[in-house]
Amino acid sequence: MSNNKNLYGVTALFDNADEIINAAREVAKAGYKNFDVNTPYPVHGMDRAMGLKRSMVGFVTTFLGFSGTAFILLFAFWAMSIDYPMVIGGKPFFSFPAFIPVTFETTILLGGVSTVIGLLALFASLPSNNHPLHDTDYMKAVSADKYGIVIEADDTNFDEIEVTGFLQKLGGKKIHSINKPVKENYPVLQPRFITFLIVVALLVSALTYITLNKVVYIEPFNWMTEQDKVTAQEKSVFYADAFGMRKPVEGTVAKGYLPYPYKGQLNPVETLPNPLLPTKEVLELGKKKYLAFCSPCHGTFADGDSHLRGQFPNPPTLHSQRGRDFSDGMIYHIMVNGQNIMPSYESQTTSEERWAIVHYIRALQRAKNAKLTDLEEVKKEPVVNAE
Repeated sequence: MSNNKNLYGVTALFDNADEIINAAREVAKAGYKNFDVNTPYPVHGMDRAMGLKRSMVGFVTTFLGFSGTAFILLFAFWAMSIDYPMVIGGKPFFSFPAFIPVTFETTILLGGVSTVIGLLALFASLPSNNHPLHDTDYMKAVSADKYGIVIEADDTNFDEIEVTGFLQKLGGKKIHSINKPVKENYPVLQPRFITFLIVVALLVSALTYITLNKVVYIEPFNWMTEQDKVTAQEKSVFYADAFGMRKPVEGTVAKGYLPYPYKGQLNPVETLPNPLLPTKEVLELGKKKYLAFCSPCHGTFADGDSHLRGQFPNPPTLHSQRGRDFSDGMIYHIMVNGQNIMPSYESQTTSEERWAIVHYIRALQRAKNAKLTDLEEVKKEPVVNAE
């Protein structure tokens, strides 16, 4: 042991990676435990040469990464199954495949952030701006093109003279003893400093109060706060009912929007004709929207076999004679107006999507109730040889 209680350790420089690898191996073999190696870039095999144990960084990353996995899955389950359950296309409340992307991202995010924090705060003991090696010639050299090793004085086998001779024997150059920096105290709680803080706090408080309660109400600064308008949910002193938010004038039509003329009627005498042709694109759109909004209750093939078994009464099949006799406009009317316990789907779908759904329902009805002429048409279609 050294008699110098302020000694941090002894450093030595080497010229290349082979020399520092050999030096680290010999230092570890000599029984020194508290030593470190500094190189300008990572040297492959250095951890084995120093006899280091397996790093705990991987365990920290794995644990916190899987913590992120558990958190996001529990949060998704609570949000979609307990707090705000939604029925979409007959899917279960908690559809696990839908949450794979966000689960993966949360796992990687928390694992990566925890790795950085673990490396800096736990394993590297950072921030540390008073390390004895800072601003030394040794650190400047190993930050450029040299390779260095330092044996610390708190090692049980440390003896300054023996360590110096040992490093010389290994071929070390510029061997120096590094002392710990002199600890400087900067007392904060001095009367002058406390007085300064009190004065600053009073000035800031006074200026903030004057600015927010006096200055902003002086012209022209008050122009932005005192405007001749009524904001949302604000009381009005102009109208007799004191409501600031006014209903549109009766009969007002939004630009580019044509209101449905039979809305609210239970059984309209007239209905609208279907403006769309049953093209492939229209049928694909109708199928997509039907499966999303209609199939949960009416079933995938409109048989009335609800996916929501026990939650709502099953609707009648759309393949009944009554359902097939409905005009396109009547089916459209039911989607807009609702019927019995079926709500309106006017807000969930556009007019074009509703007409496309009508075409798809017609396709299901024709497929389920095919006529002999339909089968004959299928037979007449040319058969393509797969070979």
